Amino acid sequence: MVAILKPNRRYNEADTSDKEYQVANLAKAARTGDRESFEKLVTLFQEKIFQMVYYRTFSQMDAEDLTQEIFLKAFRSIQNLKEAHYFKSWLFSIAVNRIRDFKRKKQILAFVGIDNRGQGFEEVERKIYDTPQADNNLFKQEFWECLGLFVKKLSHWEREVFLLRFLDELSIREIAQSINKSESTVKTHLYRAIHKFKGDTNLVRLLQGERR
Repeated sequence: MVAILKPNRRYNEADTSDKEYQVANLAKAARTGDRESFEKLVTLFQEKIFQMVYYRTFSQMDAEDLTQEIFLKAFRSIQNLKEAHYFKSWLFSIAVNRIRDFKRKKQILAFVGIDNRGQGFEEVERKIYDTPQADNNLFKQEFWECLGLFVKKLSHWEREVFLLRFLDELSIREIAQSINKSESTVKTHLYRAIHKFKGDTNLVRLLQGERR
């Protein structure tokens, strides 16, 4: 989670390369129907996918359900993965699309006055800072409130690229593959989001405070 505050963090290139090689080999085996290899991929990416979904739904229950659905979709369609070394971006593209479908459905249900669990929308929504254990309580309640307000002000693609880069820690190339956009387009949306982020004095103040 600290990575969201330090996007320029240096990674051990050897470790990163080894993991990419491991993922590619597991994906190749999983494409042939090797269930054990796919289960290892789930172990490697489950926490990241859960985190990604949670910070777009702010509901632990929805995040758990959607994470299961995303991996089930990946398992059923992994034979369609043409390049094994693109597994990570392919998996995140499935997650992006599933979250988008979920939100569309929720908007329709909201229009008729019920949410996806049959409850009225007059019920108080879960607070943005009410995070699961994966959060480790690293950030203050106020920071998550401000971050939630900030991302709502971004355009759709600015928000998606910003979260994929700094919360989900995808590279520019992986983001481009996940959302089916060019790298230059991704960089443009990211630049605009970062520019707006720097202009948010409350967030900047909180981040400076967390670094002390």
